[in-house]
Amino acid sequence: MEFTFLGTSAGTPTRARNVTALALAPSGPRPWYLVDCGEGTQHQLLRAHYSVMQLRAIFITHIHGDHTFGLPGLLTSASMLGRTEPLDLIAPVQTHRFVTSTLENSDSSLSYPVNFIDSEAADFRWQDEHFAVTNVALSHRVPCRAYVFTEQNLERQLRQDRLTEDGIEPGPSWGELQKGRDVTLADGRLLRSDDYTEIPRVARRLIVAGDNDDPTLLAEASAGSHALIHEATYTQDVSERVGPWPQHSSAEQVARFAQQAQLPNLVLTHFSSRYQSGPGGAPHINQLAAEALRHYRGELFLARDFDSYRLEKDLTLRCLTTDNP
Repeated sequence: MEFTFLGTSAGTPTRARNVTALALAPSGPRPWYLVDCGEGTQHQLLRAHYSVMQLRAIFITHIHGDHTFGLPGLLTSASMLGRTEPLDLIAPVQTHRFVTSTLENSDSSLSYPVNFIDSEAADFRWQDEHFAVTNVALSHRVPCRAYVFTEQNLERQLRQDRLTEDGIEPGPSWGELQKGRDVTLADGRLLRSDDYTEIPRVARRLIVAGDNDDPTLLAEASAGSHALIHEATYTQDVSERVGPWPQHSSAEQVARFAQQAQLPNLVLTHFSSRYQSGPGGAPHINQLAAEALRHYRGELFLARDFDSYRLEKDLTLRCLTTDNP
C-alpha cells in the first residue's frame, strides 16, 4: 500500500507546499485513488507517477475550496486526454453541485461517466477488489469525514499438507484454490478455497482524515489500524492564540491521541502557511515535529509535497523519499 502527498498546505499554498491532495495505490501506480483535490492538483500530478487515466475513484473529505477547487480542472483534463472509463466521485452532495455547475458554466463536458456517491450517507461503504472503504464523521466548521482504507483480497497460501492428505494431486485446481476460487473435481468433489488455503498476514488499514479539531473521534477506527494521516495545522500555542473558530488540530492534540490509541505510525500534514521549511525560516515547520515528539512514541513523519510512503506487509511505514529521515 503506497501513498504520495500532492499537497500538504492548509488553506493557501506556499512556494514549497500546494493545498491538500493525496494519491493512494494498493501497489504501484495502477490503479490509484485520490483523497481530496485542492487547486493545482492536476499540475502536481505531472511531477508524480500517477496518471488520470488509471484513477479509479476520488474521495473528498469536505467541501472547503482547498480540498475541492482542483476537481473541475482534473476531470476535464482527463476527458481531453481521452478517458472513457467511469470514475467514482465520493463526496458531499454540495461537491456534486459544484462540479456540475462548473462544467455547465464553462462549456465543458466529459467523455466518461462520473458516478457521484454521497459520502455523508448513513450507510456509506465503498469497495472494489483492492480496498474496502468506510468513513468517520469528524469535527469541523462543515461536515467532514475521515476515510478508512482496508486492504482486500490478500494473497493466499496453500495448505499443501491438507491437500496431500485428501489425495488432491498438484495441478490447475491448486492454482484456482490459491486464487480464492472454489473448485469442483472430475469426481464431483467440491473443494472450498477457505478449507485449503490460509491468509498468512493481517490486512493493512490506513486512515486518511480530513480537517478535524477532535482526533478522539477516530478512536474506534484506530483500533486495528496501522497508520493515521491527520492534519496538524498549528502548534498548540498558535492554536490557542487563533482560537477555536477554525476547528483545526494542533500537533500536540494529534500526537496525544495517537499515543493513547497506540497507533504505530502517524503522518502529520495540512500545515498552516505560516510555517517555513527553508533554513532559518521562522516559525519553522520542525516546531510541529518537536511538539509531536514530546507526546508520541511511535513512528512520526511530517509530510512534504511529493513524499511517497509504503505501508509494508509487516505493517511498518517507510518513507520512499531518500532525503527524508
